Amino acid sequence: MKYSFAEYELDTDLFELRFAGEPCKIEPQVFSLLELLVSNHTRLVSKDEINMHVWGGRVVSEAVVNSRIKAARKAIGDNGKAQERIRTHHGRGFRFIAKVTTQSAIPKSQSSVPEKTDEAAGSAKIATDGRPSIAVLPLQVLTPDERYGALGDAVSQEVIIELSRLHWLIVIARGSSFRFREPDADMTSIGKILGARYLVSGTISFAGRTSAVTVELSNTSDGQVLWTDRIECPVDDLLQLRFTLSSHIVTVIESRIQLAEASKAAQIPTENLDAWSAYHRGLWHMYRFNQHDNSIAARLFDRALTADGNFARAHAGLSFTHFQNAFLNYTGDKQQQKTMARHHAEKSIELDPYDPFTNLTMGRCQWIHGDIEAGMPWLDRSVDLSPNYAFAIYNRGVLNMLLGHGQQSEDNTAKAISLSPIDPLNYAMLTTRSLSHFVRADYQTAVEWADRAIRAPNAHVHIHVIAALAHEKAGNHQRAVECVQRVRNSSRNYQQSDFFNGFSFRDDVTMDIAKKTLNQLNL
Repeated sequence: MKYSFAEYELDTDLFELRFAGEPCKIEPQVFSLLELLVSNHTRLVSKDEINMHVWGGRVVSEAVVNSRIKAARKAIGDNGKAQERIRTHHGRGFRFIAKVTTQSAIPKSQSSVPEKTDEAAGSAKIATDGRPSIAVLPLQVLTPDERYGALGDAVSQEVIIELSRLHWLIVIARGSSFRFREPDADMTSIGKILGARYLVSGTISFAGRTSAVTVELSNTSDGQVLWTDRIECPVDDLLQLRFTLSSHIVTVIESRIQLAEASKAAQIPTENLDAWSAYHRGLWHMYRFNQHDNSIAARLFDRALTADGNFARAHAGLSFTHFQNAFLNYTGDKQQQKTMARHHAEKSIELDPYDPFTNLTMGRCQWIHGDIEAGMPWLDRSVDLSPNYAFAIYNRGVLNMLLGHGQQSEDNTAKAISLSPIDPLNYAMLTTRSLSHFVRADYQTAVEWADRAIRAPNAHVHIHVIAALAHEKAGNHQRAVECVQRVRNSSRNYQQSDFFNGFSFRDDVTMDIAKKTLNQLNL
């Protein structure tokens, strides 16, 4: 964006201040301050906004702020006495009062992409390694109230920080993405300049003590909006509001990008699959939780490793498929599958110890090997790395349930469901919620959750066994028998040992109840 006033031009795309067409020397912080004031020339900018925009929220003294204001005035031929361009509102903030005209660097009618700056060109180059890239634009604040002026930047910055925890996603730095502040900017052109496959944009408005945030995720290749939402929440605590909004936005964005990448990969001819595309196509099959799709997923993860032998997530995916083979006894050799699950999990951790998915697969390996206590720290670490990782939070719920911690399991699972309500493993989350009541002998509530689970897509044989347990203990013998019949129909050779291979309750009382109940049902 180019802002013109008097004989000056502030070019935020080239990070340059010019006077009569000639570049001026200016410090980066002073430029950022001018950018903030000039781009918001229609309103007063508070000192809190300046603090957030220039110093990233770090507390600095008033003297430091005033020194930057003085330098900004000097750079554009103004001073504290004249205040012809930057006016001080004592105790409130500053306002840019000179007449400003703007010129977009990327007009919508533009058919060719402008030459990239070094920074933007670098972003575009990074984005070509197969991984998706995303840029988060500053949210537009639709209110003249100076108290909320910095909130849009603050929320977007929190989103950038949280997205940066996802090692599989390239996140464009704030310094590049925050240059695009125009409400009608063309997303496709911005994506080309920044080298971003996806863009997050939105607005914040206020009505009384309630804020309304409208946010959308766009695919820059075709301008398609992949997701949009309106989030309302109170504004009594602006700090908490930042975290609440960013948490919700990041959780949805993560799942939507994964779905978009899987859909994109599905359209690529098999012979042209690169490591990243093969991995995402494998994920789609892996989450269907049946033997046929699981074997396809394993082949695709192998394909990804052939293309990139150091692809940590492909190893984690293979670990997941071997876990699934052992958990549902697809191959008849549980021990071999457990060994391979551990091998690939350890390899994935070796390659990327800070990836939440690799840590999760290590935790699940400990679970399938029967060492539940050793699995929990890996899941804790996964959640520490990505606090809104619903799948890791759900798995903590599973292990807490097996350890007999029913309330903790319910809390974990409820949070996972709220974070990912349309998760492909939703049936498993619902089942764990059922078992969290089963281990507390609350069988009627266990039935309610189990019935929801068996109606969910992709519910596998163990889900029907759990429903049978809940119904039998709740006194619904006929319903329990029907659930057992579904088990027999889907797996004629199913045995109790198959169930307890994955669900080894630590509490002896719960284990005894489960075994006696399955015996009564001739399972």
